[in-house]
Amino acid sequence: MLDPTPLIQERLSQNRWGLLGGQGCVLGFDVGSYGLRAALVDLSRHTYVSAHREPERETPQELVGGAIDLGNEILTMHGVTSAHLVRVGAGFGGPVDVRQGIVLLSPRMSGWERYPLREAFENAFGATCLVDNDANLIALAEATFGVGRDTQHMVYIHLSTGVGAGLVLDGRLYHGATTTAGEIGHAVVGPVDPTRPGERPKTLEEHVSIKGLLNRAAELGLHTNLLSDIFSDHPAAQQVVAEAIDILAVRIAQIVALIDPQMVVIGGVVARNGGDMFINAIRERMHMYIGQMVERPVQVVGAVLGPDSVAIGAVALALESMRD
Repeated sequence: MLDPTPLIQERLSQNRWGLLGGQGCVLGFDVGSYGLRAALVDLSRHTYVSAHREPERETPQELVGGAIDLGNEILTMHGVTSAHLVRVGAGFGGPVDVRQGIVLLSPRMSGWERYPLREAFENAFGATCLVDNDANLIALAEATFGVGRDTQHMVYIHLSTGVGAGLVLDGRLYHGATTTAGEIGHAVVGPVDPTRPGERPKTLEEHVSIKGLLNRAAELGLHTNLLSDIFSDHPAAQQVVAEAIDILAVRIAQIVALIDPQMVVIGGVVARNGGDMFINAIRERMHMYIGQMVERPVQVVGAVLGPDSVAIGAVALALESMRD
């Protein structure tokens, strides 16, 4: 992964966020998607710095308390007082109600149900806070600072422990009627099996998340807990990857037909393990399924901002709120 600092600082120098976008500082957080991460930008100096630590547990107290401590440390280290902090953004790896600023639940641990994430950060830092889920924020990060920075219509597909998507349309993050746009991982893939009429088809997440890939490998005789083994030369692994490529290509072709984006960005630990060969294979298969449906080729590329991408997206979310 490339160092995102030059990309972010160059974009900050362009100040696309109005009068408020040229003064003060913005703090962005990743609450548990890639450990605990904080990103700090100075809007007048056009600088970006980040910090990271691994939490011991994933309880709300540990993650939110640890993120607040990390934020205070980065502020102190760079001489920023609360009076200069104009916005805070925060991302979480699970469903979030962006209007109420609450976590709906965590897919990994109980105790997060309806957790008031926005309130916790606003109380800690005395600045307006915006919250969203990790896939949405990575989408916004890549559209604002990363590989999609010259696009207005972009779709991000996140392949990790879960599967999700984020949509940036007309240069804005799109949430839909109930703020759940992009939850493609929970939609089923394929028709009902007529030999098993009582069973629903598997969801996209059950097919191509880390667990889904490992489970499919075990069905084919490759028993492993390592994602790297899925992208090995083992015959079963090659079949798992081929199936995943086909499933993703079909789903992305459908998204392209519906949304008409300029670019589809694929990221997450599955995409990073698969590398360019995985991304390229999905792109080639997707174009085969689209056929003559679109006159121009749609770019399908890998994400570039790396493990700080959720925190960077939280900064972008905060900046976006300043031009409203």
